[in-house]
Amino acid sequence: MKLAYIFPGQGSQYSGMASDFSKYESWDNYAKVANDVLGFDLIEIMDGDEEVLKLTENAQPAIYLASYVAFTELRKYFREPDFVAGHSLGEYTALAVAGVYDFETGIYLVRKRGEYISQAMKPGEGSMAAVIGVSIEEIEELVRKFEGLYVANYNSEEQTVVSGKSESIKSFVKYLTENGRRALELKVSGPFHTPFLESAREKMAAEVEHIKFKQPKYPIVMNSVAREITDPEQIKHYVLEQISGPVYWKQSIDRMITLGVNEFVEVGPKNVLTSMLKKAKLNAKHFSTLIETRNLTEGVTGGR
Repeated sequence: MKLAYIFPGQGSQYSGMASDFSKYESWDNYAKVANDVLGFDLIEIMDGDEEVLKLTENAQPAIYLASYVAFTELRKYFREPDFVAGHSLGEYTALAVAGVYDFETGIYLVRKRGEYISQAMKPGEGSMAAVIGVSIEEIEELVRKFEGLYVANYNSEEQTVVSGKSESIKSFVKYLTENGRRALELKVSGPFHTPFLESAREKMAAEVEHIKFKQPKYPIVMNSVAREITDPEQIKHYVLEQISGPVYWKQSIDRMITLGVNEFVEVGPKNVLTSMLKKAKLNAKHFSTLIETRNLTEGVTGGR
């Protein structure tokens, strides 16, 4: 029986997340460190306007902070994971909790990643859409009919995400909807995981060039290759690759199952990954459920 901790990516942010996560013991410390590193009040943004929070350069450090605090809370009570993985941005959180770099380095990197992605294409010019219940073969054929569209995330048998120019995304969603298919534009401000972000990948390569990546405490199943990586230089290479290349999430989950993982715990805001895995009939839980269950059990025990 093996356990994997999985960390969510962009789209799991929501206004009010700072208030929700402030109930955890480690929150004050990490929130202060995050503000100090970034040089602005991230916490105010996390509880503020949804449109401001949605901006890539804000959403990414917000999700990273919340997810890292969630992990810090979870590891007090539950066993260490055998593997870790993160969906897109979540991969940076997975690297931090595995000790590849420290919390401060991670919050700096995800902010830079967000800034460089925003610079690659103006916010609003690029977007993404989730497609439900359409085969990947059909989606791959369809995107070729629209200018500047790519398959970005292979999320599950049921869900694939397409990314590219906003006008093409809108046309793509309209086309599918009119033909009785399910497609939904996502709350993101850029064309993630496409060649449009090659300049962001190059700038991030310059950022990580001088950062020493350490051997991870847990093997990391990485988005770009859907297999476990432990060599620090390879980790550095593959975490950059996923900026402008696709996320093989379904394949990463399949790989972990092959490696003996039979329990997944999502560590971070919302429960997007948990829902996807449950639909695939896999054993998945959200970290908050585990903590709440433990606290309820403690309450019963203490009352006797």
